[in-house]
Amino acid sequence: MPAPLSRIPARALVTALLAAAFCAQAVAALRPHVPLLLGATALSLAVEGVLLRWQRGILSVFAKSHADITVRHVLRDLLLVVCLLRLGEQHQEPVYTPLVAGLLAFYVLHCAIQAVSVLVRRTRTLPVVTRNIDAAALRLSPAPPILLRRPGPRLLVFGLPATAGLLATAATDDPRCAALGIALSLGLALVGLYDLLVRLLPSRRPAGERETLDWLDAWLAEYRPTVGVYFSGGAASAYQANMWLEPLAKLDGRPLIVLRERFMVQKIAPTDVPVLCLPKVSTLMRLEESSLQVLIHPSNSGKTSQVLRIPTLKHTFVNHGESDKLSSCNPYAKAYDEVWVAGPAARERYAYAEVGVEDKDVVEIGRPQLDDVRPYAGPPSGARTTVLYAPTWEGWDGNPGNTSVIEAGENLVRALLADAGVRLLYKPHPLTGSVDPRAGAADLRIRELITAANRERTGERPRDTGELAPRTQELDRLTTTAVRASADQAERMLLQSAPEPGRAEAVARATAAWEEAYWASLPEWEHQVVTAARPTLYACFNEADLLVSDVSSVISDFLASGKPYAVANTSGLAEDVFRKAFPTVRAGTVLTPDAAGVPELLDAVRDPEKDQLVEARAELKRHLLGPDEPPSQVRFNEAVQSLCSVSGEHRARMAERLAAETPEIPDQRRSFTPQRPAHPA
Repeated sequence: MPAPLSRIPARALVTALLAAAFCAQAVAALRPHVPLLLGATALSLAVEGVLLRWQRGILSVFAKSHADITVRHVLRDLLLVVCLLRLGEQHQEPVYTPLVAGLLAFYVLHCAIQAVSVLVRRTRTLPVVTRNIDAAALRLSPAPPILLRRPGPRLLVFGLPATAGLLATAATDDPRCAALGIALSLGLALVGLYDLLVRLLPSRRPAGERETLDWLDAWLAEYRPTVGVYFSGGAASAYQANMWLEPLAKLDGRPLIVLRERFMVQKIAPTDVPVLCLPKVSTLMRLEESSLQVLIHPSNSGKTSQVLRIPTLKHTFVNHGESDKLSSCNPYAKAYDEVWVAGPAARERYAYAEVGVEDKDVVEIGRPQLDDVRPYAGPPSGARTTVLYAPTWEGWDGNPGNTSVIEAGENLVRALLADAGVRLLYKPHPLTGSVDPRAGAADLRIRELITAANRERTGERPRDTGELAPRTQELDRLTTTAVRASADQAERMLLQSAPEPGRAEAVARATAAWEEAYWASLPEWEHQVVTAARPTLYACFNEADLLVSDVSSVISDFLASGKPYAVANTSGLAEDVFRKAFPTVRAGTVLTPDAAGVPELLDAVRDPEKDQLVEARAELKRHLLGPDEPPSQVRFNEAVQSLCSVSGEHRARMAERLAAETPEIPDQRRSFTPQRPAHPA
């Protein structure tokens, strides 16, 4: 996506200032002109600082143009040396020779530090990344200082004394200033190089690949996982896995989270379940020899096919949400052993779509994430009606019916804000605007409307009891680990070790206490834009009297509450066709893009006698989510145990067959030392 227009002038200005500073420095060095040289060099260094702090994106453009920071710094110091030579008499040139030699030695050390830094980084990049696992046996240690790992900031900081010394010599004609500055830069470089070289010693180096893989095999044999969630995707898709963490943690057995991308380890929400990232396919295949029996897949990805090749595992697709969209019955689902859905509606959807998923492989488990969603308790009891507007994102296919944000979002929000009795909670999808810039622009305008509406409202604010701050601190303490911003993966593995016993229960209690304190701290009349990780979507469900959304899994999940909901129709279809095409709509109110039906919708929410869809919502809830009893978590656990049994039986049959057919073939995974042939006599 192109850079926002607001960033283009800033980048152009910074680039122009840097170019002007170098030009001025060149003119000052050749004339020579000391005041201009001082000003141009200071400006150049200041712009470098701005680039490193606020405009890092443009650094890659400079690097591609072969004008990276090393070239720029060398040019800057070279112009200072030229100026000194132009200012000095011919007999002073021998005085500057040691200075030039020292400056060259500093750049040689800079290159050496960079080379050693790469070696250190490679030794600290292990073939596995873990969380919630005690990996101390891998000899993990804190990461080197950030300056030693980033060549740009390192050169700027370490080279600053030398540059300052050369400037001082140009101004005072005293070579000792340059000598002192260059000596300081050399000293900093030598200290940095020593720090990195020490980390390459065998005793200070983390475990190598062979040793790490042996440790992995030993840990798998000791932990003996039975069921896991497998996930691969982009940074913004982590929510798809996060929604299954709590149900996974409640399962009988020993759960595991298997990831493929290193960055995803930190994107996974707080959990006590062991997290294992296996980036390479060869490492992933070691799961074949483990006790793992079932992998649960919340989404499809290109790397899913790699794990499906492991014959000892059974795989099930649970999706990260269910809706009437085509993506909810992707043909890829037929690659799994089973497909787990919430209720009869999804079973019918797969049969209707004819994507190759057989009915016998579909298992209804409900939505275990929704067990904590509070049921409908009647119309709003207070003066305010809380409305949750939770539109979905624009999707990949450009269908205008995917999201209401672009065509109807502002109209819906204006209509809701026009009612003095409405309190609006706006929670956009995390991916809003990631594909279509119009969705991102509409999202910003909606937020501005809400901000403006809050300025026009007045009312009593809750008395600050001071409860939210300690609740937040307690929850943060339980769910986060104090890790330096500059920590690398090896250091994070060391710090994010096995959790303390009972932490999961403490987190659940702290979360409930935080949510209560959070909602109590907000005025009942104030609209809210909810974009942070807390409060969750389901927490917003419990606060809302009404949901306004699009055709998405949000509707299916909200039906667990039994509360009224409305769906924005931006598909261009007539209402009767729209209801027929999307069964999840049939128990809700359909809103047109102009939001004309909002007043009548609010009346029906406030007056139960006007709510004609109560029974329809109850019937649709059973159709989409299945029965209330047994609870979804129980059905989820039963499905896992059943598939584990199938996996165990399959392993036993394969082991018997292999033993009968190839008894003479040794275990190929065992390493052996070939015997040397005896020398002839």
